[in-house]
Amino acid sequence: MKIAILDDYQDCVRQLDCFSMLVDHEVKIFTNSARGVGQLAIRLASFDALVLIRERTALSRPLLEKLPKLKLIAQTGKVSGHIDLAAAAARNIVITEGVGDPTAPAELTWALIMAATRKLPQYINNLKDGLWQIASTAPARNTLGTVLKGRTLGIFGYGRIGRMVAAYGKAFGMRVLVWGREASRAAAVKDGYQAAASKEEFFSTADVISLHLRLNDATRGIVTADDLAQMKSSALFVNTSRAELVAADALQTALEQGHPGFAALDVYENEPLSPASPLLRMENVLASPHLGYVEKDSYEIYFASAFQNILDYANGTPKNVVPAAS
Repeated sequence: MKIAILDDYQDCVRQLDCFSMLVDHEVKIFTNSARGVGQLAIRLASFDALVLIRERTALSRPLLEKLPKLKLIAQTGKVSGHIDLAAAAARNIVITEGVGDPTAPAELTWALIMAATRKLPQYINNLKDGLWQIASTAPARNTLGTVLKGRTLGIFGYGRIGRMVAAYGKAFGMRVLVWGREASRAAAVKDGYQAAASKEEFFSTADVISLHLRLNDATRGIVTADDLAQMKSSALFVNTSRAELVAADALQTALEQGHPGFAALDVYENEPLSPASPLLRMENVLASPHLGYVEKDSYEIYFASAFQNILDYANGTPKNVVPAAS
């Protein structure tokens, strides 16, 4: 089969141990993103199979209709809203899902929380300029970091990643407060954590709030401007899940108004994030380039699963097929 692997920004997939699984197939790796249906259609028209790295490229109906040779889409991880399932079914394109592991995004979340609360990036960058123990040259921002022990960690979404981050918080001596669906709150209480009595209590009480929700029609924009405005001026808002969980433009406005006082972000509405983004010029924002699952162990898991799905399909025994949508 002729296979395209899309959006391998670091050109690292060919270095993975599992890449040898595709030795008998013709593979092309694209390290830069194409934008627009026209560009993508030209780029992908000759391929039998596509390997998607999470949601980095969206496959819309107009695009799929311009890919007459496409037979298989192998998704790393789970399929989200970035593939038009009905359009794929109409063209008899098989879509397979892979597996993942929550460890890397949970660990990154905790790294961001610790770095942001202790102001490590600010101190480190200023040290390079000869400034000793200076968090900011602006007096209002040159404040001390804080420890996590004794503070309240808010977990919005108590799934696999949320559970791990809650456990990290407990290990650091934090009070863990959970918000989400009723079943999630009940599960958190069963595990020994507290469930917030209301969304208002959750946002106004927590010192750190971390989002761990899947993006779908029900959760898009679930964090509103009013929610953010209720956060403490000293609070940290962390999003390593999906930018679209927050109402459009609400976070930047909230940060400018000082509630919450800080944010640590790994996800953005448009990726790669433009260097001109206002978020990158805000001293109270710690921004990382969507690294949640971007590490070697996770990549080996994600790609080995996707590659195995390709081999099974090529052998006439497709597995992990997403049900066709009408």
